[in-house]
Amino acid sequence: MSGCPARYDEELGYWVVDDPALAREVLLDPETYRPDNAVLAHTPLSVKALRVLSGVGFALPPTLANNAGESHRPIRAAVARFFSPARVAAVEPLVRKLMSSRVAAASDAVARGQQVDLVRAIAAEPPALAVLEMLGLRNLDVPTLKAWSLDSLELFWGRPDEDRQLELSHSAAEFYAWLRSATTAARQAPGDDLFGVLVGLGLTDEEVCAVGYFLLIAGQETTTQLISTAFQRVVGTTYEPADIVEDVLRQASSVPTWRRRTAGPTTLGDVQLPAQAPVLLGLTGHGGPADLAFGVGIHRCLGAGLARLEARVALECAQDLLGAVRLTESPPMIDLLSFRAPRRLLVTALQPTCDAPIGFAGGQGNLTA
Repeated sequence: MSGCPARYDEELGYWVVDDPALAREVLLDPETYRPDNAVLAHTPLSVKALRVLSGVGFALPPTLANNAGESHRPIRAAVARFFSPARVAAVEPLVRKLMSSRVAAASDAVARGQQVDLVRAIAAEPPALAVLEMLGLRNLDVPTLKAWSLDSLELFWGRPDEDRQLELSHSAAEFYAWLRSATTAARQAPGDDLFGVLVGLGLTDEEVCAVGYFLLIAGQETTTQLISTAFQRVVGTTYEPADIVEDVLRQASSVPTWRRRTAGPTTLGDVQLPAQAPVLLGLTGHGGPADLAFGVGIHRCLGAGLARLEARVALECAQDLLGAVRLTESPPMIDLLSFRAPRRLLVTALQPTCDAPIGFAGGQGNLTA
């Protein structure tokens, strides 16, 4: 609800700001509220996990989301060209083709009385395939990218214990090693893809990898989660696709919070915050506008237009299917500090066929996305 002042949450370890007006004020003042902690691990990493990451030279210097310095503007401008309105519009036929083919396969499976996971079957891969096409990257295995992405989100925004951290750090190290190899290849033969453009800016290897690391995650996994959340809300109903997208962004975006840190003592609303205070901003579900889900100011999400398009197209393509199925379980959730969405959406026909038993196929639905 609006009007709530900043409050310190002992369990989370952050000053929580849920008032949309105050959250907007923070995001528009990157000098007072620094983005330095935007991509730091929520749960401090163990020595073993850090050792695995250091083995591949893992580093996330200030580039985009965690950068309010002079280098931010040229890096952002270079990346923004990949997500121009014209390029977003041009990728819609590909998105529609990818979504339609997956919806058709899922619909056929449901018609045969099978149980389908809508996340794996429809929502998972199209956003990744689309963003890779837009960035000019065609040598990255999409299922591998999806696994790397979920592991990295858990590592940096979850609460993994030391054993789980070690497992996740190996995944993050594999991802970073791929980024290193892509950067090296771009230096040897510069092109017009993401890595070629970043190398052309004169960035260090670590800066190029840092941009690639979170751009390749944020550019597709958050959209998969947005689509999954939207699907969950409309299963078994009729709906208007564009309205659902905006409702989800206002009420239950896949990125419900984001972090900042105070540069010095300051006052937010009527609350005094100390220097270096970690701040957790509520971006959705508190009566604010849909656009707040993408942030405002110099760090507004570069892929906002793409995410809206992909979610709308997914809902359009799946409209008949979603109106004819029901959930068969309470969906397990991705529930991290700043990322929240159904991990799985198992559905079956509202009126099962008489000649085909309903059951699990492989325990995860019968289709891979």
